[in-house]
Amino acid sequence: MKMQRLSLCIDIDGTITDPYYWIPRANRFFGTRVRPEDVVSYSMHEVLGVEERQYDEFYFAFGTSMHNEAAVRNHVQEVIGELYNTHYIHFVTAREEKMKFVSLDWLNRHRIPFDSISLLGSPDKVDMAKELECDLFIEDSYDNAIQLAEAGFEVLLIDCNYNRGPLLPNITRVDDWRRIKEIIAHHLEMEAS
Repeated sequence: MKMQRLSLCIDIDGTITDPYYWIPRANRFFGTRVRPEDVVSYSMHEVLGVEERQYDEFYFAFGTSMHNEAAVRNHVQEVIGELYNTHYIHFVTAREEKMKFVSLDWLNRHRIPFDSISLLGSPDKVDMAKELECDLFIEDSYDNAIQLAEAGFEVLLIDCNYNRGPLLPNITRVDDWRRIKEIIAHHLEMEAS
């Protein structure tokens, strides 16, 4: 029996990268002492206690460097490498198009295979998920997960300090990438039976 080839849409920042990789540089720049456990909001300017405009200026100056330096979450390379052999891997990120080179370089440097990458410049991912005929969306943003789930998509929400709100029935909270692999395997077993 032939296995179903799923279309997997995956966010980048906080989902395949360490979710708190921006903290050291932001602390140095703003003179703050933010720790990962302090990041209880997805809005980084709120966590840092600065105006959104100030954070935007910081990101404009250092965004490329931060994305380049980001650490990879545990087991990402192993799991996505295996999934890529039998499924479509589509990275769908709110990063702006100007971050395409650093994003592609980072993925290639860390040997993370993929079929496509979409830099939307916006957190609104529903239309791209539809275009990619997404079977499962892997995300770290609570708001994005809710928006995708309300549009009918199955979402795996990778657990972070900033996304612990109540979940809709088609959102599953996951702790790590090995659990994601198990859920996808179970999904395929259920489809086959």
